[in-house]
Amino acid sequence: MVDPQLYAHHHAHWYPTAAYLYILWLDALALAWEYLRRHPDYRLDWLRRHRRRASHPAAEPAAHRWGLRLLEDPDLDARDAHPAWLPGHAAVVQLYPDADPPADAAPFDLWRIPGHKHLQHDGKGLALIARSPGHCQRFALAPGLEHGMAVVHAHRGSGGGKTATPSGGQVAARPRPSPAALLELHTLQALDATLAGASLHQIAEGLFGVDAAAGWYSDGGLRSKVRRLVRRGDALMRGGYRRLA
Repeated sequence: MVDPQLYAHHHAHWYPTAAYLYILWLDALALAWEYLRRHPDYRLDWLRRHRRRASHPAAEPAAHRWGLRLLEDPDLDARDAHPAWLPGHAAVVQLYPDADPPADAAPFDLWRIPGHKHLQHDGKGLALIARSPGHCQRFALAPGLEHGMAVVHAHRGSGGGKTATPSGGQVAARPRPSPAALLELHTLQALDATLAGASLHQIAEGLFGVDAAAGWYSDGGLRSKVRRLVRRGDALMRGGYRRLA
């Protein structure tokens, strides 16, 4: 039985779809963080770590079970959080000094990388995140790389997507959200509603409108859709996010 006052308190946080619009432009790593930060056990690990007041950014065994080098504050959404994921994701571009550069080699220039930049030590090395509207780039900086040095880019895997480079290239923002992005928005909103104690009917009203949910008891299709969203959100929160990260 859900406490009505507790539900009313959380209702304001999940019900407005506008609060989830930023989800439409997140990449896979940012989406993984959105699911992970909602896990009750992860939030408990963060509270324990926070109470210990760790004095330096060393690797944390508690973080490794979640696929992170360091625990990140779960109250920060993907627009403000900078989780240090364990290595292995092809989206991270590794930057190294070029030991045998050509005459026209592009020099490394941090300030020519487009977007709002966040530089941090993730417990192993320097990591750079550069965000611009509808786009996010992640870089791992090799030791010894300095401003003005000729730089080479290393990409893990065979991903063929375009990337921003230290010479200033930039990818244009997508003109409209894809169906996959809308699915993630609805899944996260349904997950938050479930964690707040909402019923399936209440979730349907919040996601698809009161009019759409008016025939709830005669429209099995809408009930099935909401159930799938709830199950998907719970599965991604409880480990499925690792497929993204």
